[in-house]
Amino acid sequence: MTAPEVTLLVIAKEPRPGRVKTRLTPPFTPEEAAALAEAALADTLDAVARTPARRRVLVLDGSPGPWLPAGVEVVPQCAGGLDERLAGAFAGCDGPALLIGMDTPQVTPELLTVDFADCDAWFGPAADGGFWALGLAGPDPDLVRGVPMSTPHTGAAQRRRLDGLRVRDLPLLRDVDTARDAAAVAGAAPDGRFAARLARLTAARR
Repeated sequence: MTAPEVTLLVIAKEPRPGRVKTRLTPPFTPEEAAALAEAALADTLDAVARTPARRRVLVLDGSPGPWLPAGVEVVPQCAGGLDERLAGAFAGCDGPALLIGMDTPQVTPELLTVDFADCDAWFGPAADGGFWALGLAGPDPDLVRGVPMSTPHTGAAQRRRLDGLRVRDLPLLRDVDTARDAAAVAGAAPDGRFAARLARLTAARR
């Protein structure tokens, strides 16, 4: 199960003001926060588009926009809490899959190129205690369903769900939740759309 046989999943919300990145307001307005979310999503999808994969799928709450690159399928998110929506994303796969969100625009094709030849799962911890990536050789929805989401212990709880599997860890990454996170992530990926959008918004506020 090498990288070209893997399905890459991105779970995301349509970047609309008031629906995304609400923890960025303040200091940013809802419109500015949505613009940052759109840039983060565009960077993420660009990295996915450049990664060898069997399929590239955006699991979307909302409607696609001009930020969607060619070659990425769009499927709607199912109803329910985040754990149910993640489980639903995996349920739509018939082979190994790696799932990420839209909060880590610093991802690269190198990070996303995973090989399941000698492992059952990949796990990418996030600095806030969550996780930014989860890969499953056998995409069993029950490995995600019921995990408490959006807590400082979500990552640890998800990692425990993988007990008994052969797990390989991806590097720790920082999610974009707050303005401080945004600055740190932009510094880690200074050439991306997200960094450029943040620089423009910050300059305009001076």
